[in-house]
Amino acid sequence: MTASTAEAGKGRLVAVVVTFNRLAQLQITLGRLLAAAPEHLQAVLVVDNASPDGTGDWLRGQTDGRLHAILSPDNLGGAGGFNLGMRRAVEMFDPDWLVVMDDDARPAPDALATFHATDPGGWDAVAAAVYYPDGAICGMNRPAMNPFADLPTFLRYATGRGDVAQLALADYAAPQRRVDWSTFVGLFLSRGAMARAGYPDPRLFIYADDVLYTLGLTRAGGRIGFVPEIRFEHDCGSLKGGSARRLHPLWKTYYYHRNQVFLYRALAGPWFWLVIWPLIGKWALKLRHHEGVRGRFLRLLWWAVRDGLAGRRDIDPARVFAAADGR
Repeated sequence: MTASTAEAGKGRLVAVVVTFNRLAQLQITLGRLLAAAPEHLQAVLVVDNASPDGTGDWLRGQTDGRLHAILSPDNLGGAGGFNLGMRRAVEMFDPDWLVVMDDDARPAPDALATFHATDPGGWDAVAAAVYYPDGAICGMNRPAMNPFADLPTFLRYATGRGDVAQLALADYAAPQRRVDWSTFVGLFLSRGAMARAGYPDPRLFIYADDVLYTLGLTRAGGRIGFVPEIRFEHDCGSLKGGSARRLHPLWKTYYYHRNQVFLYRALAGPWFWLVIWPLIGKWALKLRHHEGVRGRFLRLLWWAVRDGLAGRRDIDPARVFAAADGR
């Protein structure tokens, strides 16, 4: 397979899983992955972001020859974990394809076999259909189109008329189709995709790193296909991260809002300055949901907007954590 040709159903596939402090979920995910036939999955590489729950010790005790662990001494965030894991997977295994996922996400029992049997129509990357364990479609992992692609689409998006960004429910029962972006849950990346887009930016730490990466792939000429026959499960009910109105832990406030600025700049292009100011005003209204930590919230939000508008990505996470703690 050449770097310019994406062809599923052939070649070596390696899974990359990033984990932090969710050993029970990771064990389920690895059980599902390692149950796949070796011809469908060559290896599984797990990046442990310095989990304090014994994940590293558990991984050291595993004996399956296809399982390989990278035990980071520091928490690199999701973005840093995927950057490290994808780079190391290519170096170690020289695969034709990678499939990436969080520790609480896993393929359906037949998903990898379906991937190998599916004609992807020349896609450089393939996005799976992601569901909650109860079978409902997982909203946070719905692939999407750019709502700023043209003026009529933007006007429909701005006025809330129609499902013009994330795929509609009907798309999950339809044939495969092109999308502009997807998430790092059930995303299959060809070597051609990585030749075009490189690796995720580790400085993003968490939030929007996957959307920015896949948007970058699309803008570099890559083609991402949504293939609903390939199913993944995301047990994100295990997350206890608050809501977009009040993120928990509080330090997530900085990364969520800063990276949203980056994302809207990438999406909106020349319309960026038209949409970003109302969005910032909407974020400021979240102050009422932060009783007891309003000063810290405003400080983190100010930093996020300042750095987002300036394009700064090099803040030391320790500074963010300290600000969230009031230090």
